[in-house]
Amino acid sequence: MMTAVIFILLAFALIGAPLFTVLAAGAMLASYSSEISPDILVIEMNRLAASPNMVALPLFILAGVVMANGGTAQRLVTFYRASFGFLPGGIAIVAIVSCAFFTMFSGASGVTILALGGLLYPVLKNEGYERNFSLGLLTTSGSLGLLFPPSLAILIYGIVANVSIENMFLAGLLPGLLLIALLSLYSMRKAQQCNVTHHPFVLRDVIRRSRDCAWDLFLPVGIVVGIFGGFVSLTEAAAVTAAYVLFVEMVVYRELSLKTHGLRLLTESSLLFGSLIIILLVALGLTNLLIDAQIPMRLLAFVEQFIDSKIQFLILLNLFLLLVGAIMDIFSAILVVVPLILPLADRYNIHPIHLGIIFLANLEIGYSTPPVGINLFIASQRFNKPVLALFRSTLPFLLIMLVWLLAVTYIPVLSLWWQY
Repeated sequence: MMTAVIFILLAFALIGAPLFTVLAAGAMLASYSSEISPDILVIEMNRLAASPNMVALPLFILAGVVMANGGTAQRLVTFYRASFGFLPGGIAIVAIVSCAFFTMFSGASGVTILALGGLLYPVLKNEGYERNFSLGLLTTSGSLGLLFPPSLAILIYGIVANVSIENMFLAGLLPGLLLIALLSLYSMRKAQQCNVTHHPFVLRDVIRRSRDCAWDLFLPVGIVVGIFGGFVSLTEAAAVTAAYVLFVEMVVYRELSLKTHGLRLLTESSLLFGSLIIILLVALGLTNLLIDAQIPMRLLAFVEQFIDSKIQFLILLNLFLLLVGAIMDIFSAILVVVPLILPLADRYNIHPIHLGIIFLANLEIGYSTPPVGINLFIASQRFNKPVLALFRSTLPFLLIMLVWLLAVTYIPVLSLWWQY
């Protein structure tokens, strides 16, 4: 009977039922089967809602929504083109850096593709890059900023895993920069093969463009200095970021107005946060029920029968997470999977922050892998191309990202450099 109910819930999830309803039903089922009072669900939901870090989520979401609806994308692309266009592969590097910057704040890879894809795709084609290269670059670059502060994925992982979010931000810097460097090197080689024309470096143009987007460029610097310099807490940084972005777009550049766009911006932000918070609350309630029922410990005992080394565990962990990334969105995966694998990682002496970077790196790749890679479907809509054709175009980039994943997994110092 219990098995049949579980399969029914999975079927509902696969056909598109709201995730929070499936998780809530699973929580009630776990409560019933373990003879644990379902009151723990409400207690855990209240505890999470009262978490100080929770306030940062809607504020960073609001900042990302404002940037997506304002003129940030156009200003950044113009500046990066003036700064890096003279390099071999300069325009491709512009696309990589612009997408990474934008995803840092939007938190959603799909938003990056929609906001920058239509802007950068014709630019890349006009510069002489192959169509498949341009499509693959923009499809995979949509998730590049997930390891940089103030990434929503890192925020949620820190809350779920109960680790320092500030340390998670530090841990993501080197792996994120390494991936950008690898993709940039590949882009430079591709530019040479395609005989892409170089643009002359004009200092006067760079200065003028930097003045045009100085307010945008100062934002990530201010966040990093503010948080890691100890001047503001994470919540204070989120509040300042939201206020700063609103001021820049509405007062400095006047791309948006409170009267015309205010209600729409608040509505979009509220919908994004509301859909996220309800899943987060229900998922963590379910997680605590599973812990009380000793499910993670049983899973650990089962795994130990077949795996006796850290290397074996990491290999299977990456295979499992790549599969998870291919069938679940990143936020749902964090909420559902992280609590189950944390005890396993601890058993094999994997630092929870290193585990977090491995986890996010896998899911970053999963954004561009079928059957449910969200980048593929959003890019298909944005560029009007078949999903299968887009997947083929991403293969060289995915191969580079898999090599990067191996480095992140087996060289812990990339994630834990801040401890040395």
